[in-house]
Amino acid sequence: MQEFIDFATEMARASGEIIMRYFRSDIQVESKADRSPVTIADQRAEELMREMIMQAYPAHGILGEEFGIHQPDAEYQWVLDPIDGTKSFVSGTFLFGTLIGLMRASKPLIGVIHHPATSHLLVGDGAEARLNGELVNVRGTTELGEAVLCYTDYIDVVKHKNGIAFQQLLGKTRFNRSWGDCHGYFLLATGYVDIMVDPVMSLWDIVALVPIIQGAGGIITDWQGGPPLSGDGIIASTGALHEQVLSALNG
Repeated sequence: MQEFIDFATEMARASGEIIMRYFRSDIQVESKADRSPVTIADQRAEELMREMIMQAYPAHGILGEEFGIHQPDAEYQWVLDPIDGTKSFVSGTFLFGTLIGLMRASKPLIGVIHHPATSHLLVGDGAEARLNGELVNVRGTTELGEAVLCYTDYIDVVKHKNGIAFQQLLGKTRFNRSWGDCHGYFLLATGYVDIMVDPVMSLWDIVALVPIIQGAGGIITDWQGGPPLSGDGIIASTGALHEQVLSALNG
């Protein structure tokens, strides 16, 4: 396991160097079919990580947001999102990050969130989570009224889920912030916020998060409380709050 963690860390730092060459520079922003933005930084970072994987572990598969699937039947699958939060990246906001996950037989093993603009590297293996080598944990909030909730996009919640229930949940928390994408999960795992929700997620958005949140002592599920890889949105929280959040959003 440590070998894979070390390799994922190496990939994160190497791809981060590429990403930072383009950050706050005059680069072209293109739109995908779903209207989400993509830049040369996304593409070059994923290309580098793919090259590193194919050289170090030629039998492993790869799923990346920008270039799709390679060896889908492989036992080990690396799942890559080179820039999670491209909208933040192209807006000059440093809360974007790189997500690197590794699955074995479709089960998440390790995850990395790397914020290259701040040099924060968060790694989890389901048993523990470490930020730049130091152990981190979710905090011990037990009541919604004391909780801080983060989300990525309010409009997406209204469009894809029960917007009224979500609005009511916001009113029950201490306060909420739209510090979304991977940064919200980073804040949850490192003990700064208590709940993070996303109504729509792709596999490359999710896999890295699972070992990190679980390793930090939190719970991560789909919107109904099922396995997180179902693709039906994500709810992540401190363990004590999870059932309260599920009930509020689905009750």
